[in-house]
Amino acid sequence: MQQKGAIQIIEWEDLDKRKFYSLGVFMTLTTRVTVYPASLIRTRLQVQKGKALYSGTIDAFFKILRAEGVQGLYRGFMVNTFTLVSGQAYITTYELVRKYVSQYSPSNTVKSVVAGGAASLVAQTITVPIDVVSQQLMMQGQGEHLTRFKAKPKMMLATSKRRLTFGQTREITVQIFAADGFKGFYRGYVASLLTYIPNSALWWPFYHFYAEQLSLLAPSECPHLMLQALAGPMAAATASTITNPMDVVRARVQVEGRSSVIETFKQLLAEEGVWGMSKGLSARIIASMPTSVLIVVGYETLKRLSLRADLIETRHW
Repeated sequence: MQQKGAIQIIEWEDLDKRKFYSLGVFMTLTTRVTVYPASLIRTRLQVQKGKALYSGTIDAFFKILRAEGVQGLYRGFMVNTFTLVSGQAYITTYELVRKYVSQYSPSNTVKSVVAGGAASLVAQTITVPIDVVSQQLMMQGQGEHLTRFKAKPKMMLATSKRRLTFGQTREITVQIFAADGFKGFYRGYVASLLTYIPNSALWWPFYHFYAEQLSLLAPSECPHLMLQALAGPMAAATASTITNPMDVVRARVQVEGRSSVIETFKQLLAEEGVWGMSKGLSARIIASMPTSVLIVVGYETLKRLSLRADLIETRHW
C-alpha cells in the first residue's frame, strides 16, 4: 500500500475572499436548517428536571412531533438565523488568527487551539443575545412551564389550533428587556464562553489530528475530503463529551434566569448527581456529528472553490 501524502491545509492567503464569503453564507444557513431540531431537543433535555418531560432524545423527538408538529422542532429558528453573522465572524477570526499565530509557531496544533478559542470568543459575543431569545422560544409548548417568559399563542380560526408566530420573538424580547434590562440578553455569557471556547479550541486540533491519522491508515486513492468528513464527527464527539457539563450549566443559566454559574453547577450536582452533567449529551453528539460532517465537507469544499485561480493547478486532493 502506497502511503498517502499529508492533507494540505488551505490558508487564508490562498483564498479568493469574494467567493469565500458569498458561498459561506449559503453553507452556514443549510447547516443550521439541518441540525436545528437536535439543538432544540438538547435544550429541552438539559433544562428539564430529571426526566419530567422526556426520557431521552428519541422520546423527546416523537413527543414534540406529536404534540407540536414539525414547526415545534423549529421554534425560535427565525431569530436564530441572525447567527449567520456570528458564523461569518467565526470563520474570519479563525483564519486571521491562524495566519497571525503562524508567524510565531509552525505547529498546526498551536495554531488550531489559539485560533479556535479566539474565533469562539468573537462569535459568542454576537451569538449569546440571539441564543437567549431563541432558547426561550425553544422552550415554548411542552417546556414553557420551565421558563420565566411565556409567549401568548395565537388562535388560528381555520384550524382552532394554538400556534406560535414570528410575533412571539418580539414579545419574548420585550419581556426579557423589561425583567432584566440589556444585561438580560447576555445572561449566561460567561457560561457560554466556558463551554464554547474550550469546545472550539479542542475541536480544531482533534479534527486535524484525526484527519492525519486517518490519512496514514487509508489507501492512497482515498479522497482527502472523505477522510476529513470522518475526522470532523470524531472531533465533535470528543470535544462535546469533554465540555458537556458546562453546556448543561449554560442552558440552565440562560433559560431559568440564574446569575451564578458556580451556584448553578453546585445545585445541579446536588439535585441530579454526576450523571446530571451528561444530560443532553446524546442529543448534543447527534447534533454535532452531522453538523461536523456538513461543516467539514462544506467548509473544505468552500475553501477549494474559493482557492485563488493562480493556485488551482498546484493543489492535489
